[in-house]
Amino acid sequence: MHDYPLLNLFWTMLEFFLWILWLFLLFKVISDIFRSHDMSGWGKAGWLTFVILLPFIGILIYLIARGQGMGRRDAEQVRQSEAAFRSYIRDAAGTPDGPGGSSAAASHVDELARLAELKRNGDLSEEEYQKAKQKLLA
Repeated sequence: MHDYPLLNLFWTMLEFFLWILWLFLLFKVISDIFRSHDMSGWGKAGWLTFVILLPFIGILIYLIARGQGMGRRDAEQVRQSEAAFRSYIRDAAGTPDGPGGSSAAASHVDELARLAELKRNGDLSEEEYQKAKQKLLA
């Protein structure tokens, strides 16, 4: 039987958690250095060298000096990703332009969504909703 007290187990788990947290922060800072467009190549090389050679101090100073910019760059990347995703969905869901093309399909989709909203709000009965839907799809 091994002698490993419960407090030592908690201490080991805490050290492991902090080590994982440290690695996450290290990779986050390194990726932010490369993602930053407002820094020159020499600036990126300097920060990267500083973070690699003196990791604890380097990351702490980087977070103090450029932490707000890090948040803005993250938010901008999320906005760009969402815009690209929405654009992809619109392109994939649309039909080719022409008679009854994507603009007609989009208007049908919008009209169906409006009908569903009216039904959900109780402005249309089930019968009225079905009639309007059949008329729209015909």
